[in-house]
Amino acid sequence: MALVGFVSEAQRIEAAMATIRKELGVRPWGAATTLGAGADKRKHRMSAAGRRHIAAAQRKRWKAFHAAQAAPKRNLSPAAKAKLVANLAKARAAKAAKASPATTA
Repeated sequence: MALVGFVSEAQRIEAAMATIRKELGVRPWGAATTLGAGADKRKHRMSAAGRRHIAAAQRKRWKAFHAAQAAPKRNLSPAAKAKLVANLAKARAAKAAKASPATTA
C-alpha cells in the first residue's frame, strides 16, 4: 500500500510540475520549437566568400605559427659559441681526470 501511495504522490507532483512548465512556457524534452508569426525560420548560411576569407585568415595564422616554430631558438655569436665549447672541453677533462685516478706514487 505504501508503494501505491508513493506512486500517486509522484503523479500528483508530475502534474503540478507540468502545469508550472506550461505557465512558464518551458517546452518538454524533444518538442519542436514554436516560433512567432514573423520569425525567420531559415538557418544562417555562410557565403562562399566568407568561408574563403576565414580560410585565408586561418592559413595566415598557421603560416606564422610554423614560421615561429622553425626559427632557431638561440642565435649565438661565434665568440659565445667558442666560450661554451671551451667550458665543455674543460668540464669533460675534469670528469675524465676524476674518473681515472692519477697513478702518482
